[in-house]
Amino acid sequence: MFNSKVKLASYGVPAVAISLLGLPLYVYLPTYYAQNVGLGVFSVGVVLFFARVFDMFIDPLIGYISDSYMSRKVMMLLGAILLYITFYALTHPAEESGVLYLLFLSLGVYSAWSLLSIPYFALGSDISNSYHENTLLSSSREIFNIFGVLLALSMPYVYDVAEDAGASLLVLFDTLSIILPISLLLCFVFLKEEKRIKNSIGFKKVYNSFIIEILDSKRVFIAFFLNNFANAIPATLFLFYVSLVIKSEELSGLLLLVYFGSGIVTLPLWIYLSKKISKKTAWMLSMSSASLFFFFVIFLGEGDIVYFTIITVFSGMSLGADIALPASIQADIAQRSTKKYGQVSGTLFGFFAMLTKLSLAFAVGVSFSLLGLFDFSADAPNARSLFVLSLLYGVLPVILKISAILVLKKYQEN
Repeated sequence: MFNSKVKLASYGVPAVAISLLGLPLYVYLPTYYAQNVGLGVFSVGVVLFFARVFDMFIDPLIGYISDSYMSRKVMMLLGAILLYITFYALTHPAEESGVLYLLFLSLGVYSAWSLLSIPYFALGSDISNSYHENTLLSSSREIFNIFGVLLALSMPYVYDVAEDAGASLLVLFDTLSIILPISLLLCFVFLKEEKRIKNSIGFKKVYNSFIIEILDSKRVFIAFFLNNFANAIPATLFLFYVSLVIKSEELSGLLLLVYFGSGIVTLPLWIYLSKKISKKTAWMLSMSSASLFFFFVIFLGEGDIVYFTIITVFSGMSLGADIALPASIQADIAQRSTKKYGQVSGTLFGFFAMLTKLSLAFAVGVSFSLLGLFDFSADAPNARSLFVLSLLYGVLPVILKISAILVLKKYQEN
């Protein structure tokens, strides 16, 4: 019976470092290279879109290698080393750094992130073999995930650099340099990697099995992509929206702390509901709740910080379910597929990572490109571009989440 708190904590702790990287890459980095480095929002949007699209195609291959040739922990270690090198270069650009510099290093850091995260996600599927245990493991991972996000949010304020994207990136790099080795050490020492039969079949057969599973579970994959796309747009545009529409840039970090804190507090409720009404139904309920409250941001303007905070609290309450339950459903699919086809969990989690990156690529590419087409300027935005910013931030995510709900509704859980 899976009941070890040490095992849960040991598995979850690397998520601190993985999530710690997420905030700088998807919130600070686009703003930093668009404004501080001077590449402009359109160029940064296009570069990061193509970098993420190119990078995502290697994720299933990384998963296959993890299934067939290497232990999960060895791949995680290799990914961590490459991640440190590439993230250092990305946060310490040379004076004449241009779009190629951003493209090359973005590819490097995204690939390193995959080498670290894909075998880590698959490891959770390896060490659990039941429906509810998958939820416990994914919830542990997501609690540490949120803790990492909160740490990433708070560190720029601790060092009083929150309003400087470049300085915030440097602080977060230094923080990652400490957290990453410590979290991996704790995981490697206290979590035993289960013995598993590695693939002896070729990539073609694994790929064919993988395609069959995609077709069988296509509604989950589509809903996962749409929901991630919906979540990535506000994450990408958050700093612009708070500083230019609400005009409360100094409170941006606090608002994010409130959002993720609401997610942590309500996560046990979503775990309970997932046992009572199923993971799928609980996930649909969380997306519905988030859409209901988040839609009202379109009506906000300068000085509406109280209303925006209320929306942040109630939309944040859905966060725990929104990240833990899809991950648990993914683990269910991976375990089912492994029983039918052999060890393919790494390949499937590579595909999930690919969908995540694709959604993030669309978020940056679509939002930054549309803002650029409407002559958006962070220094002197015109009324039309601010209206487009509000539409992208408040309306498009709701449309995407409703679409995800309609797709997921017909999915049959096993």
